Amino acid sequence: MSEEQPATETIVSFTVEIDDERLDSTIAAHVRDLSRAASQRLIKDGAVTVNGRGSKSSYRVSVGDEITVHIPAKPPEQTLPEDIPLDIIYEDETLLVVNKPAGMVVHPALGHTSGTLVNAVLGHCPDIAEVGGADRAGIVHRLDKDTSGLILVAKDDETRAALQRQFKRRQVTKTYLALVEDQMQPREGIIEASIGRNKRQRKKMAVVKHGREARTMYRAVEYFDDHTLLEVRPHTGRTHQVRVHLAWMGFPIVGDSVYGRRRQRLLKSRHFLHAASLRFTHPATGEEVEFKAPLPPELDAVLKRLRRGR
Repeated sequence: MSEEQPATETIVSFTVEIDDERLDSTIAAHVRDLSRAASQRLIKDGAVTVNGRGSKSSYRVSVGDEITVHIPAKPPEQTLPEDIPLDIIYEDETLLVVNKPAGMVVHPALGHTSGTLVNAVLGHCPDIAEVGGADRAGIVHRLDKDTSGLILVAKDDETRAALQRQFKRRQVTKTYLALVEDQMQPREGIIEASIGRNKRQRKKMAVVKHGREARTMYRAVEYFDDHTLLEVRPHTGRTHQVRVHLAWMGFPIVGDSVYGRRRQRLLKSRHFLHAASLRFTHPATGEEVEFKAPLPPELDAVLKRLRRGR
């Protein structure tokens, strides 16, 4: 799949790998943050071609079809500052450490044009709108929508570049707390399994033979009758890495609607994954710093409930 980003639109092209899916469903599965309804609108507007020709949403794709999608540029008002409360763990002249709540999308996209972390950060620091490029607002890395916890925000391009180098060189230590189904065994270990797109469900990731290298360290910190609280440290930064690795091991995260078990009663509004601590070298001072975020009340309540039951 290739992407070009001219000033007026984004062009996404890809080759179909699975037969007999509807065109609108295929586009929604391949193009990040593009829903099936949005795909149907683009097809109707003539913004989608199949092998160089227009088509219908109901067209059944074939292996080898070349699909091109022209996505109009987002209007500027999509990233206006918004007065959204931020849980700021730390702030100085060069960076912010923010504790993101579950349910908040990090960057604006189709279907999420307001209420994002970018909107909230711009409400707090409107001067950093262009740090890292449009729609970035200095944000250095991501968390999934339903994952809570710490995110780094740079206030200038130099700081952002320095922090990104640390991430690329794997010099940033991210520690998560995850509650998983069943009693995790062995008690601690390293999961090394490459991750790539799920061939049949393109919005999901999976452990695949020819994916990208992925390495996750874990340690059990508390056992319950049917669950385990883990401390998890991803050594690489693949999409959904912690969730995919734990599910692949047979111990999916509680409440994970994508990779977890459908029948569970502990959490329904989010999954139990929290970015609890972040350790890195401060670009301005050269000192190693560490910041922590406590478990959100809804996750703490789950643990208290399990402890009472035990």
